[in-house]
Amino acid sequence: MFPVRVQPRARRNAVAVLKGDALKVYVTAPPEDGRANEAVIELLAETLGVKRRQVEIITGATSRDKVVRVSGLASRELAAKLSA
Repeated sequence: MFPVRVQPRARRNAVAVLKGDALKVYVTAPPEDGRANEAVIELLAETLGVKRRQVEIITGATSRDKVVRVSGLASRELAAKLSA
């Protein structure tokens, strides 16, 4: 599990590493009807090279600050894929 800060309605979809363990995720989707959450899941799955069903928002479904879990991926692998 790791913390994520989401910026909906961004100009482009992107993942950036913040200080510490948090990620900043930019998505073009608006924060309406769960569309931004779905965009976050899709973007993280694509970035990490895992299936969408392996990415889950644990807490913060209605907040910009979320906690995300990626099953089937060790923390070392996660860090390596995000830093690449």
